[in-house]
Amino acid sequence: MKILDGNNLRDMTTDELADYKSTIKAAQLDEAANALTEAAQAAAKTSAHTKLAALGLTADEIAAL
Repeated sequence: MKILDGNNLRDMTTDELADYKSTIKAAQLDEAANALTEAAQAAAKTSAHTKLAALGLTADEIAAL
């Protein structure tokens, strides 16, 4: 893999390549964790709305909360 070093395009060193791959993997794991968190929050919100509606609150009342 190539890297721009100043004005020179050169091959990455073994350490640079390992760091690059590690950074990419960490970013992918972080993205996956964020997606799971967002899904859990959406599920919790839906559950809360369902429970509030079962108590007799209207959609407007739930939205006001």
